[in-house]
Amino acid sequence: MLFEVWAPEADSVGLRLSGELREMGRDPGRDGWWTAEAEASDGDRYGFVLGGGGGEGDGTGARVLPDPRSRRQPDGPDGESAVVDHSLFEWRADWPGRGLPGAVLYELHIGTYTEEGTFDAAAARLGHLAGLGVTHVSLMPVCPFPGTHGWGYEGVSLWAVHEPYGGPEGLKRFVDTAHGLGLAVLLDVVHNHLGPSGNHLPAFGPYFTETHRTPWGAAVNLDAPGSDEVRAFLLGSALAWLRDYRLDGLRLDAVHALADGRALTFLEELSTAADALAAELGRPLPLIAESDLCDPRTTAPRASGGLGLHAQWNDDFHHALHTALTGESQGYYTDFAAAPLAAVAKTVTSAFFHNGSYSSFRGRSHGRPVDIARTPAHRFVGYAQTHDQIGNRAQGDRLSATLSPGLLACAAALVLTGPFTPMLFMGEEWGARTPWQFFTDHTDPELAEAVRNGRRREFAAHGWAADDVPDPQDPATRNRSCLDWSEPSREPHARLHAWYRELIALRRALPDLHDPDLASVRTAHDEEARWLAYRRGDLRIAVNLGGRPATIPLGGGRRRGGGDRVVAAWEPVEAPDADGLLRLPPESCVVLADG
Repeated sequence: MLFEVWAPEADSVGLRLSGELREMGRDPGRDGWWTAEAEASDGDRYGFVLGGGGGEGDGTGARVLPDPRSRRQPDGPDGESAVVDHSLFEWRADWPGRGLPGAVLYELHIGTYTEEGTFDAAAARLGHLAGLGVTHVSLMPVCPFPGTHGWGYEGVSLWAVHEPYGGPEGLKRFVDTAHGLGLAVLLDVVHNHLGPSGNHLPAFGPYFTETHRTPWGAAVNLDAPGSDEVRAFLLGSALAWLRDYRLDGLRLDAVHALADGRALTFLEELSTAADALAAELGRPLPLIAESDLCDPRTTAPRASGGLGLHAQWNDDFHHALHTALTGESQGYYTDFAAAPLAAVAKTVTSAFFHNGSYSSFRGRSHGRPVDIARTPAHRFVGYAQTHDQIGNRAQGDRLSATLSPGLLACAAALVLTGPFTPMLFMGEEWGARTPWQFFTDHTDPELAEAVRNGRRREFAAHGWAADDVPDPQDPATRNRSCLDWSEPSREPHARLHAWYRELIALRRALPDLHDPDLASVRTAHDEEARWLAYRRGDLRIAVNLGGRPATIPLGGGRRRGGGDRVVAAWEPVEAPDADGLLRLPPESCVVLADG
């Protein structure tokens, strides 16, 4: 087989394969590339030796480095790479693919979805998701990182799979099982930085540049000298996930942190390549961006001057909903707290709250208006909870830690009947009481201590005592974050789980609930009484977040041809009276249909 590596600054490169070192030659057709032909089979260990540099590993005093394009790291990011023959896996499911329109996403972390923390253990629980009615499982990152447990955003080896989860074979079994149950699988990939430990890319070439600085240090090199090969490296990794593992799309972490000043941006290149691969494979391959820019160009078609990504997370909707539910006003919630229901109403009709308006949190205006007449609603992902919005709290507390089942039901109604592509965070569907905390497993003692102290300093600024901030390195922090699978069968969890199933079934059955037309959504609200209602086609959704019964006037917007009927309700409720007045119990919600 052909072994190849880009190492433009090396004087010589050696291939160490199965314990033997052999010389590699320069590729005359590609500047900076080195190649060697050698017999190798699935599982054979190998690595590269650059220019006879210092270190240890091959018995000659030279350091053996893992392949930047390694498909497997059996001993972790610092060990040798292993050959992976993808053709050996026998796929069982005949899978046509599944696009985003009409989808319901479910964000899942392999390491805490089950106590075992493996692909196989998670796959055994996928029947729960099929029964719930979700369509897409959105996996948090699975690239290798030091240690066993972590969120995954400190990953390195961007072509490989974390070995403690089950490695490449485990991921394939998970995807195959999901497809057999009718579930698509998305994967979160991180292109804006690599983890602080186990990153060997700088030894090979200019993968990073001091031209730009990011919160993680030097930026990934997308526009400085050598960036053509760095882009190809990232593009190849993204397409390999979609092709070799039959994944159904990617979630792109923090694209606003990609420092890229070139006329043709990396994200445009990526969306072009993904669309071409989708056409080749005959199935949709959506790219979903995480971005805090509130910029509709992120998902606008490339022909219209956009980046051509297929959807983006909508934090504005989350922030508005969170403040409406909790009353919190710290940090970035301050922009939404003055009139939270008005903020929710603005997002469900305009997508972004910040569409050029002033952001007091940022101290400047922010965002850009969405052309709601031309932009389908499914391009925005709406949610009440995510790994970030839970895990980046000091104690990793979910909404269920402080809200009543009724308010959790209202949150579900607003997410699952709203205009956006809905997304749930694992365990949300039954109001899980387990927290989801920030945890790491760094093997470097100095780095572990730095992370521990940094976490404490971060929250000390917000008034938290150091002892109240969970130690990320303590195994108990990860263990507390694992889902308790005994909860869904117990009250009050069972009732909330049934409510989620009912709402998802309604979304699938009623076309008005996945109508992509944002311009047709009509809203009304009362901040003091704490109710909000909106109309989607022939349907009306009303929520009462207050502690008292609410009388909601629906008559002005009712359609002709008869009264409303109750389609679904958290608490027993009568249809609106002849005057169109709906009397809704406290902390409750209802879905109504005309006629």
